[in-house]
Amino acid sequence: MKNIIEYKGYYTKIEYSVADKVLHGKIEGINDLVNFECDSASEAEEKFREAVDDYLALCKDLGQQPQKPYNGIFNVRLSPELHRKAVIKAADEGITLNQFVVLAVQKAL
Repeated sequence: MKNIIEYKGYYTKIEYSVADKVLHGKIEGINDLVNFECDSASEAEEKFREAVDDYLALCKDLGQQPQKPYNGIFNVRLSPELHRKAVIKAADEGITLNQFVVLAVQKAL
């Protein structure tokens, strides 16, 4: 089951609130809070798109750049032992730790 919707570079994960009996989501990966809710699965994609479009319009009206969910930088927390092994393996392959992580993520995806 896929409950992720993407639109204009933004994404949301649709969830269900038992208490409120609604489906809801928010733009993930940004600090601004942009959320939406709907009563049926058939409305979810439309409501998400409206939320993204409203966010982009608001940013334009305010004269500010909308946040983007991905900038290509993220921190990875590893145990010291796994960190050491990754550095040694990267060095053995003649690449940087960053290149090693990129290759590992590409392989996993």
